[in-house]
Amino acid sequence: MSATVEERLALLEARAEITDLVARYALGADRRNDPAIMGRLFAADASWSADGFGVLRGREAIAEGLAAIAAEKVLWSIHFMVAPVIAIATDGRSGTCQWYLWELCTMQAEAGPQDQWLGGWYDGTVTLTEDGWKLRSVVLHIRVQGEIAPALFFKKRAEG
Repeated sequence: MSATVEERLALLEARAEITDLVARYALGADRRNDPAIMGRLFAADASWSADGFGVLRGREAIAEGLAAIAAEKVLWSIHFMVAPVIAIATDGRSGTCQWYLWELCTMQAEAGPQDQWLGGWYDGTVTLTEDGWKLRSVVLHIRVQGEIAPALFFKKRAEG
């Protein structure tokens, strides 16, 4: 059976809101995992995890834990969230989302701050709450990571 115009519109609106949710996640992450931004993105019983960073459960723990990661490990970042794939469940109140990550960052290393790049993807689930779409689970899969060579970086900048 074919979807009605209203059902199709609701699906498009949900996809747009979830795309904005992913963009706001990047914004919060690039503001040192600002808990005021990050906390509002997650459902109350949400989870967040990434190898090397741990598992966080619950909205408040996620907001506090991500802020601690920014204070201790990821000192600066710029997230490029690429090619989101969003699937809304037939109930219209839940779904999945996946997107690629390309990130430039400054990581705290034993020898001091180190400029790096990393890439991978996020797997997430979303839920529609009274306050709109929220992340229910986020799993970051980091697959590539490397150091940005300072000499090369500064040479290219000087050349224009």
